[in-house]
Amino acid sequence: MGRLKIYDQSKTKEEIQVEREQEFLNLTPSEKFFRLLKLNKLAVTMNGGKPLKVPQGKGLIIKKKY
Repeated sequence: MGRLKIYDQSKTKEEIQVEREQEFLNLTPSEKFFRLLKLNKLAVTMNGGKPLKVPQGKGLIIKKKY
C-alpha cells in the first residue's frame, strides 16, 4: 500500500502542503493513476471490503433541473 509519513512538529502546515504538492507535481501520469488505484483499494478496505458506491441497476439517468 502506501506509506505513513510523520512530520516534524516544527514544520508549519503550509510547509507540509508545499512539500506534498511538489511531490505530487513530480509524479508521472502513470504514477498518479496507480496512486489513485491504491487509494481506491484502501477506501474499500476501510469500508469493510465493500465498495463505496454500488450500481443501483437504473442505468444512466439524466435529469434536467428546473
